[in-house]
Amino acid sequence: MRLSILCIAFLISAVGFSQNGTSLTDKQYLELQDQIRSSINSDIKSAFVSANRIEKSDNYIHKVFAIGAKSYLYQIDRDSVRSKQCYLAAYKLLDKIPSGSEKDKNEAYLLNFGGLSEWKRSDFSGALDCFLKGRELSKKADDLIQFVKFNNNIALINSEVGNYKLAIKASKEMEAYTNKIEYLYTGDQFIRSKSNLNLNLGTFYEKYYSSNKSKKYLLDSAEYYYKKALYYSKDLTFNKINAKTNLGNIAFEKKDLQKAKNIYHEVLFLSKHDSNLIKEYYTALYDLGSLCFERKEYEESLVYFQKVDSIYKIKKIENIQYVNSNYYQAKIYNIYGDAEKASTFSKTYIESYEENELKLNNEAYEVNLKLNHEDVKKEMLDIQEKYKDDILLKYVLIGFLLCSVVILLYVKSKRDKKKINDRVNAIIEAYKLQQPEHKSALAEMDEMTEPDEMTEVDEMAEVGKEEEKEYQVKREGVSISLDEEKENEILEKLAALEKKQYYLKPDFTQQAVAKKIKTNTTYLSYVVNKKFNKSFSEYSNELKINYVINEMITNPVYRKYSTQAIAESVGFKNAVSFTKSFNKRTGVTPAQFVKRLAATSSAGTTGAASTNENRL
Repeated sequence: MRLSILCIAFLISAVGFSQNGTSLTDKQYLELQDQIRSSINSDIKSAFVSANRIEKSDNYIHKVFAIGAKSYLYQIDRDSVRSKQCYLAAYKLLDKIPSGSEKDKNEAYLLNFGGLSEWKRSDFSGALDCFLKGRELSKKADDLIQFVKFNNNIALINSEVGNYKLAIKASKEMEAYTNKIEYLYTGDQFIRSKSNLNLNLGTFYEKYYSSNKSKKYLLDSAEYYYKKALYYSKDLTFNKINAKTNLGNIAFEKKDLQKAKNIYHEVLFLSKHDSNLIKEYYTALYDLGSLCFERKEYEESLVYFQKVDSIYKIKKIENIQYVNSNYYQAKIYNIYGDAEKASTFSKTYIESYEENELKLNNEAYEVNLKLNHEDVKKEMLDIQEKYKDDILLKYVLIGFLLCSVVILLYVKSKRDKKKINDRVNAIIEAYKLQQPEHKSALAEMDEMTEPDEMTEVDEMAEVGKEEEKEYQVKREGVSISLDEEKENEILEKLAALEKKQYYLKPDFTQQAVAKKIKTNTTYLSYVVNKKFNKSFSEYSNELKINYVINEMITNPVYRKYSTQAIAESVGFKNAVSFTKSFNKRTGVTPAQFVKRLAATSSAGTTGAASTNENRL
């Protein structure tokens, strides 16, 4: 009997141990990876289960992917603290992987998860940094599928800040490239990739249309790509619902209200009983409410908006629909002549909007959202004015003070903005018309090459030869004179260094350059001062700042880098000294210069938040 009990205990422990196994085959690992990618937007619990199974592996490559995936899953679940903890833990484990293509590939995976998480936090600049770094690592590791994903995510960031043409061009290129490397995908992976690409293209065209509604063909293009996305999304519930919702929105825009209503009802039915699709269900309720309002079906519209409010208060999901539902309800009760409810909902709308504004960052789509809000806010204030006899005096005073502050800030902002814009426009025009004088002078010598390196003995011999030439030096600042040949020789060598952009290096100092071109600091300083009318430090900084200005004007991606990153790219030790030099050269800060450039390149566009789901 005792022996039987021991045997049973042994079997139970053996089964338990096998279930907590610490090894995965390559096939099992890839299958679990794909399960995470396919369920991350539609079933987060299932994605967590797959990630936890991978994390139990004794292979560090597996663990890094699993913990990186969990960092993004936690961010989807709005747990930023645990998301960041997982991300740091994954990077620590990455150090245990030997250098090579596998390490590069896994770091690229981490950067993708990190970029997606930053995106969820509305930090587009941080997300872009991750995607750009990850793309280079994927290319280095020859991971073409991941390379495509990074380019798609970069296209989405371009769309977020209003660069719709760039986003569309990049996505079309990636769709063609995906077809070219179809052999690398499994069947399901290829279908999912095509679904995502077409859904993205539809979104880009629709947002591009929103920025210029005179171009009706853009809406037709959006509809075409949403239908293609729907074709590839037969077994992808999340994508299918999003494609249908967007097709409903297009029907709404084209005033085919019955068709839009049918589509929204279909989305409502598909998402109603799936807890993982609560956001899609919530959005469908809002869409139906706004459509019924358009059709003057006010009672039905109120029913949908009340459900939107109820879900928001329980689930605390995205509040833009909740904010706008209060706007519509205020209008409906205004039509009904219900003073109390009209005032209550208009007040809630304004308060909710102002609260939401505190969370908005400096991205382009949010700026446009604020501008679009001004007319709506005026309409809400008019409703409250209509019922001013029912509103307490203190709220009237608060509204008056708020409007006064907004107007004062607006006037000041416009004045300051005009000064900055005029200054930056002048810089841009001047820079396009002509390069700085010293640069154009040196450009004439661009056929020169860098001098050969010399040994220490050669340098001593060279110095001896120099002393025999026809020039004299009076060292205590009285005077320095060089023959024209020697001056031209120094200028030619400087031109060679300038052509190779040697000035971008941190060690581009007077001493280092003098040594590099086989002269001394006294002669170098004299030539620079004589030819350019500035000290060597000023000459060096001007080269660096001119390089930055040119990159900012011609390279949209360069503008997205942080000030610190730009400073380091041209040899400055920190952002403070770089900003000081930039301001001295241009009269504005780097941030002000970039903001004006962005406004110039995307003038007239309106922003709208796009979903960053399904980008894994």
